[in-house]
Amino acid sequence: MNWYDEFPGAVTICDTDFTIIYMNQRSKEEFEKYGGKNLIGQNLLDCHNPHSREVLKELMETGRDNIYMLPKPEGRTKLIHQSAWRENGQIKGFVEISFYLDAVQPK
Repeated sequence: MNWYDEFPGAVTICDTDFTIIYMNQRSKEEFEKYGGKNLIGQNLLDCHNPHSREVLKELMETGRDNIYMLPKPEGRTKLIHQSAWRENGQIKGFVEISFYLDAVQPK
């Protein structure tokens, strides 16, 4: 088992074709209404609006990080961190880690 399997935030990983190759349990729960674990093997771009697709493509090309906060219902705030993952210096895809900034996690 790896650290990200039990990480309290959502961890989603795609390859360079934007195919989702991994979702930890929290990610499967967060995206349940969109298919949850059935999203593995699907194209990540299909889950985003046109603007977000362009951002994700640019991240894949450049390897830069994208970090932002999203206001959520009930006054909660979610932090999103998207970053390329590499093997031997080559971009192999990217990882998105998201979690709520307050201590209470949704059930």
